[in-house]
Amino acid sequence: MKHLKHLVILAFLFTFLDASSEVKLPRIFSSNMVLQQGIEIPVWGWADKGERVIISFNNSTVRTKTDKDGKWSVKLPIQEYGGPYTLTVKGKNTITFDNVMIGEVWVCSGQSNMEWMLRNTNNAEQEIRTATNSAIRLFTVPKRVEQFPVDDLEGGEWLECSPETVPDFSAVGYLFGRELSEKLNVPIGLIHTSWGGTVAETWTSEETIKNDPDLSKPLAELQQLDLSNYREQKIASIKKILGGEFPEKDMGMQNGKAVWAAADFNDNDWKTIKTPGLWEGEGYPDIDGIGWYRTEVNLTNDQIKSDLTLHLGKIDDSDLTFVNGVQVGTTHQYNEDRIYTVKKENLKAGRNVIAVRVEDTGGGGGIFGDAKDVYLTDGVNAIDLAGDWKFKLSKVLVGNYNIGPNSYPTLLYNGMIKALIPYAIKGAIWYQGESNAGRALQYRRVFKNLITDWRTHWGEGDFPFLFVSLANFTAPVDVPSESEWAELREAQTMTLQLPNTGMAMAIDIGEAGDIHPRNKQDVGKRLALNAFKIAYNMDVVNSGPLYKSVEFKNGKAIVTFTETGSGLMAKDKYGYVNAFSIAGADRKFHWAKAKIVSNNQVEISCEYVKNPVAVRFAWANNPDDLNLYNKEGLPAIPFRTDDWPGITK
Repeated sequence: MKHLKHLVILAFLFTFLDASSEVKLPRIFSSNMVLQQGIEIPVWGWADKGERVIISFNNSTVRTKTDKDGKWSVKLPIQEYGGPYTLTVKGKNTITFDNVMIGEVWVCSGQSNMEWMLRNTNNAEQEIRTATNSAIRLFTVPKRVEQFPVDDLEGGEWLECSPETVPDFSAVGYLFGRELSEKLNVPIGLIHTSWGGTVAETWTSEETIKNDPDLSKPLAELQQLDLSNYREQKIASIKKILGGEFPEKDMGMQNGKAVWAAADFNDNDWKTIKTPGLWEGEGYPDIDGIGWYRTEVNLTNDQIKSDLTLHLGKIDDSDLTFVNGVQVGTTHQYNEDRIYTVKKENLKAGRNVIAVRVEDTGGGGGIFGDAKDVYLTDGVNAIDLAGDWKFKLSKVLVGNYNIGPNSYPTLLYNGMIKALIPYAIKGAIWYQGESNAGRALQYRRVFKNLITDWRTHWGEGDFPFLFVSLANFTAPVDVPSESEWAELREAQTMTLQLPNTGMAMAIDIGEAGDIHPRNKQDVGKRLALNAFKIAYNMDVVNSGPLYKSVEFKNGKAIVTFTETGSGLMAKDKYGYVNAFSIAGADRKFHWAKAKIVSNNQVEISCEYVKNPVAVRFAWANNPDDLNLYNKEGLPAIPFRTDDWPGITK
């Protein structure tokens, strides 16, 4: 028996040693992949120290040997479009990847508008049904937060594009790739790596962040963090926010009964919270779990003679909603409007209580959106419910290892970008910025640094980096005012100073009540126009009119534009141009009259501003009446001629 035991141990050791020496490649390599045309193609991996590795592809063979750490790396010779081919890697074992194409590879990254699935876009059913295209290949990077850079992904594989594989893929990524495929008629590889609600600095490496005046300190904190004690540190932080409490069980629900929804429940000791508004932005940062909202509304006898409809906007992530203790609805999608019918028999004259149990598994948490979307109505008259509600967290979720993607800089670069490098690519498309809008002035630096950072690490020079300017969002304003989103768009426009960058406008295709507009088709087309111009040197108009200069004369302003294509045009049958405002030395802006006076100039004036010194265009979260385009149909880019301090300073 003792001898047998030794044999088992030896067999295990031989098996382990043999497995440890096997050649391995990172998961970004798989069958069905696309390799980049026109440049040398890096291929790399691991094996036993000193092991000889042979890589064969399309009649080319490259040999190498692993270094002292068991790593190996080669570059395949430049390839022309084509395929399918087979890539073989041989050491003590052999790995074969089939159906490999040579084409154009693009990284698709950012936050939720890049993550947004094709199944949730306009005309989704038709888009999915017609998505059979074996020349387009899709790779989705699994979400992963890491304290330090990792060399491989946790999963992922290349898939041929089809109605079965495309529904959950990035809509912007796929629709961009489809435009390239149709125009270039070559294989297209799309690497999707995004995470909703994330900030730019989490996608940037340590080498860049450590030199940033605002972000180097939190980076140092991250690198010194003892993750074995992270849960305890997190609990202590939450207790400080909650005045010593750390609720681990939802006392609002007891034995299946929503006791905190009852009309006679005493919520006098609850705090108030601005509603709508994500709770992480209203004094409860970086907290996930279950929170309860309560508010009261007084109704007359006439108002309760019929059923009413309760509108709550959107809720992150899911809700149970009650009126006077009776459940009226539930939804489990963070991006859907909550619209619930309240039966008249559950209402009463006088005081009525609305209670909402919100469960948030990550991100902002709570009732969010536009204040005008939170109301109670009989179909004719509306009762505004926006304002201060009572609020209490009833359960806090903290795992053993629960750093959120925005908790520190570099986390998603470490977990979702580093392992892709140096896979050969043509360029990157980027849709992000909403989460940095409150720090737009800082974003001028952070976004440029991210692009330079990626280019440095990939080692391909200034590869094309194309991005989406923020879409219009929230209710339009009645008078000109300051805007965080306008300042963020300004920071994005400034990024065009970097070489080989392009910007796709979305300011005319957003939705006031939804931060995730469903029209991703035009976003994909406009990104593709930038690719055709910048990456493929085609003679196309890729940009809307871009501010060049202003001249103030005789009480008017003459603005000159570049990127006007065939000339300026106003989408108005009378030729009026909207969305301009103008100010004098008092810095008070007024809506202005504007008209096109040449193919590249607009004249602006206002009876209330006799001596204008500054002009702004589309300077708002949602300039909904924007109608200045070039004749190629691309909207003018928002701008301001002043450099007065903004609200994000």
